[in-house]
Amino acid sequence: MRAYVISSPRVGSVMEVSEPVVGVRDLLVQVERAGICGTDVEFFTGDMAYLDSGEAQFPLRIGHEWCGRVIAIGESVDPKWLNKFVTSDTMLGCQQCARCKSGYQYLCADRDEVGIRRGFPGALAEKIVIPDFAVLELPDEMDPAVGAMVEPTGNALRAVDATNLKSGERLMIFGPGTIGVLSALIAQQRGIEVHLVGVEEKSLIFAKQFGFAGVHLIGAIPQLEIHSIIDATFAEDIPDLALKLIEPGRSIVFIGISGTPSLIDSRTITLKDLKVRGILSASPGLAGAIELLSKKIIDPRPLIAGVVALEDSSEVLSGNRTGVKGNGPKIHIKP
Repeated sequence: MRAYVISSPRVGSVMEVSEPVVGVRDLLVQVERAGICGTDVEFFTGDMAYLDSGEAQFPLRIGHEWCGRVIAIGESVDPKWLNKFVTSDTMLGCQQCARCKSGYQYLCADRDEVGIRRGFPGALAEKIVIPDFAVLELPDEMDPAVGAMVEPTGNALRAVDATNLKSGERLMIFGPGTIGVLSALIAQQRGIEVHLVGVEEKSLIFAKQFGFAGVHLIGAIPQLEIHSIIDATFAEDIPDLALKLIEPGRSIVFIGISGTPSLIDSRTITLKDLKVRGILSASPGLAGAIELLSKKIIDPRPLIAGVVALEDSSEVLSGNRTGVKGNGPKIHIKP
C-alpha cells in the first residue's frame, strides 16, 4: 500500500510499503482523512524530543489525527465493527500495568503512540491497523473533515475542563493555533468570556471571525482580571507571563510544550495559591469530543484551510501552503 514515510529530517516521500498485518484483536481501517499537527511538523524538521530520547527514530510514519472505515477485523474482534466509521486513541497502553488498569493508560510507560512513539505506523497512509481497545465509533453520517478533528478537539476539551471556569468568567488563551481556537470555541459555547492572544497578525485576523470577546497581539494585552489561562503555545516564556497575569487563587493550564525548558518561579504559584494543570493527550476527552462534534455544539471545519493529496505531505510539513486556499491553522491529507 501507499504510505508517507519520513526518512530523515526534512526528507519524506510516498512509498510502497507492506500491507498491514492484522492481529487477532486488531481492526484494519481504510483512512479517509488525516490531519497535520505541530508534532508532525516537529518530526519532519527533526526537532521532536522523542528523536533525541530514542522513543522514535527514522524512518517513521506520522499521522495521529484521523478517521476512516473498518474494512477487516481480527478473529477475536466483534463483527459489529465491520464497515463502521471510526477514529482511535493515539495512546496505546500495555493494558496490563497499574496505570492502564486505573484509567491512566495514556500515561503507560510501555505505551505505543500512533504515528509518534516506538514506530507505531500512523495514518498518513491508505490503511492503518488499530487494536480494538483503542477504537472509537463515529456517527456514520459525520463529515470526514470533522472526524479527523476529534483528536485535537479532545485535547481542547480537556484543557477547557481543567480551567474549572463558569459562565461569565474570563479565560485568556495564548496561541491561536488549532488547539487554542478549539479551546476558545468550546469555552465560548459555555458562556465564558474568551480572550485569544497571539504574535502573528494573520492568525489573529483569522480568529476574529468567531466573535471572541478579545483578540490581542501579545504586546498589547489589556489590563483585565483573568480567571484562567490556557497556554497552547511552544514558547518558553509564556508560562512565566501567565503566572504574572493570572488572578490569585485561579488556574493555569499548560497544553503546549516548548522546545526548551520553561523557567517559572514556583514561589509565585504558592504565594498566589494557584492551581496549575498539565494536559498530555486527548485520551480522556475523546468520548466528550465525539459528543460535542456529533451534536454540532461546535463546528471545527472553518479551521481547516484545505485538503491535499498524500504526495503533498512534504510541502505541507515544510510550511508551503501553495494550493491551500483557506487561512485556518489546520491542513488535512486525503490518502
